[in-house]
Amino acid sequence: MVYAKNRVTEPMVRAGWLNSPRGAPSGVRGDDAFVAVSWDEALDLVAGEVARIRDRYGNPAIFGGSYGWASAGRLHHARTLLHRFLWAAGGATLQTTNYSFGAAMMLLPHVLGNIDAVVGNVTEWREIFAHTERFIAFGGLPSKNWKVASGGAGLHGFEDHAANARASNIVFTSISPMRDDGVAAFGASWQPIRPGADTALILALAHVVHERGAVDHAFLERYCTGGDRFLAYVAGRTDGIPKSPAWAAPLTGISADAIVALAESLIGKRTLFTASWALQRAENGEQPFWALIALAAILGQLGLPGAGIGFGYGSINSTGSEAFRTPAFGMPARSHPGDLSIPVARVADMLLNPGGTVEFDGQTLTYPDVHMVYWAGGNPFHHHQDLFRLRDAFAKPDTIVVHEPWWTATARHADIVLPATTPLERNDIGGSSRDPFLFAMQRAIEPYAQARNDFDIFGALAERLGVREAYDEGLDEDAWLRRMYETAQKRLAERDIPTPSFETFWNEGFLRVPVPDKAVTPLAAFRADPAAKPLATPSGKVELYSQAVADFGYADVPGHPFWIEPNEWLGSPLAARFPLHMVSTQPGDKLHAQMDGSSESRRGKVAGRNELWMHPDDARARNLSDGSVVRVFNDRGATLAGLRISDDIIAGVVRLPTGTWFDPATNGERLDKHGNPNAVTQDIGTSRLGQGCAAQSCLVEVAAYAGDPPPVTAFELPF
Repeated sequence: MVYAKNRVTEPMVRAGWLNSPRGAPSGVRGDDAFVAVSWDEALDLVAGEVARIRDRYGNPAIFGGSYGWASAGRLHHARTLLHRFLWAAGGATLQTTNYSFGAAMMLLPHVLGNIDAVVGNVTEWREIFAHTERFIAFGGLPSKNWKVASGGAGLHGFEDHAANARASNIVFTSISPMRDDGVAAFGASWQPIRPGADTALILALAHVVHERGAVDHAFLERYCTGGDRFLAYVAGRTDGIPKSPAWAAPLTGISADAIVALAESLIGKRTLFTASWALQRAENGEQPFWALIALAAILGQLGLPGAGIGFGYGSINSTGSEAFRTPAFGMPARSHPGDLSIPVARVADMLLNPGGTVEFDGQTLTYPDVHMVYWAGGNPFHHHQDLFRLRDAFAKPDTIVVHEPWWTATARHADIVLPATTPLERNDIGGSSRDPFLFAMQRAIEPYAQARNDFDIFGALAERLGVREAYDEGLDEDAWLRRMYETAQKRLAERDIPTPSFETFWNEGFLRVPVPDKAVTPLAAFRADPAAKPLATPSGKVELYSQAVADFGYADVPGHPFWIEPNEWLGSPLAARFPLHMVSTQPGDKLHAQMDGSSESRRGKVAGRNELWMHPDDARARNLSDGSVVRVFNDRGATLAGLRISDDIIAGVVRLPTGTWFDPATNGERLDKHGNPNAVTQDIGTSRLGQGCAAQSCLVEVAAYAGDPPPVTAFELPF
């Protein structure tokens, strides 16, 4: 990929933008040609636009997006560098939360006081194998995600954990519309479920626990608030609808008897509940997480070794690893106190509705009038939903600047594209707090063609704007790497962990932090003494009912876990027209959309396109054959995929992984030729509380593609 033909080799400017007066309409982004310019000319153009828009419209008119996994390296983390540069230049509009678990980020502080339960500070595997009897995984434990860790993964524990699981007496259950490879690896049983119905199942499990008299009322009294309200709702005393197995069965597709059996298997057992991050990327995505906390609470499991809740086992490599607390630092990010931050998944709303408002966690935010978008180290045409709507949104700003090694869809929709280096072409330090390694990421080759490091690009721009000292503090790459390492050394020295010199670290290639002697049990200190170690919630307890959330007055997030039927799922009227629920999982052959053009990624495609899983019954009903090109569509658009028929997915559900580069048709049709699921997902928030992405609430129809399918051109050059 370093030498791929679609590498950005020199600064490029979109012809229509270059030939138009600044701020005037300048042709169609995404379908225009690019022309090469010198680095000096490109940097002058970018610096000039930052200054022009800042001076004419104010700093909020500059949007510094750059959400994404640009590199494992901590110094050359493009998003941090961009934000630091924009801070030095006076500020900008930024983003808050994330696409991965944005809804949970806003919910969990109201319920548990922080977001530890979703960011890796969860029950360790060594404690699971010592104490757990039941392990319930909503969303499965897919092995592919165990290869992924922010900052880089040196510890690869999937095979060991899976082997230990199979040899243990722990009963693992995966509740998912798909039988992923983690089911067999962990010796788990598979309980199929209709997508979007997890909250209904959890409430029905709580109903059985309540009916059997197995609620730990002493735990609720001492450690929780709102347990009585939650149980009253579960019993149907507040709305006249008992959340019984009979009620949940038609919603979930699981028989009432199976629900009862699952619930009864939890009673009296040391149980750990988990849910994949994907569960909350849906309409009302906050609810299954809150409901799962409530179920663990009424069983009295929170704070016990090997029990309680923890989100993201199977979503990322580090979940459940030891609490190494490896100090991995880069350049400190900077922002101004007055900088506006919008929820990360609302970028298209912001661009399309300047002056509009969005309700978010009890606030009402006003969207700025954005005239410049600056993106480095990310690909919104991968992460975002309803990509044709995003394409409309990207037509609005005066100027879009992108740093990229390759001609991604985001680069193609830019006005100025600056060629960035890959991790093989620069020096850096990688690492993750839940991984024991710090990595010396030594440059393997010189920068390819005219590529430059993001660190240096922003330094040159800061120089032109007169803010170089604020941006890099007068330090070059080598000096920053040494400062980063020395900062890590000081933190480790405070824990009596010896470290080698920087030169020794750099020559040996890595540093390994020892395994902590004792496992950290989440909420154990709180359970031992809730008065001395209260949670950071208003009550100091686990809030099964949150008065703060209730006071927001959001109908889509009442004050306790609640079943709210999604607008788009198999139980909605829309299913009469689009009778298949599409889930968009992470890909198994890459991280997000990174290096989709590589031979490794292309080998996994079907007919040159992303693979769509479909149950044999659904394929027969549509007269579709394995390996054929199919059209996946709804009212938002369509995408072409290669069909894979499999009984590892339930009937009525199809799976189309993310990560395929967006490749829109050039004739104006809202058609992606490559199999990108976000061509058809809906661009709405999970709720007014979290405003996370709701990609998993998506109905489609699938049909054979008539005639010769158009060629995939995502990896061709746009000039």
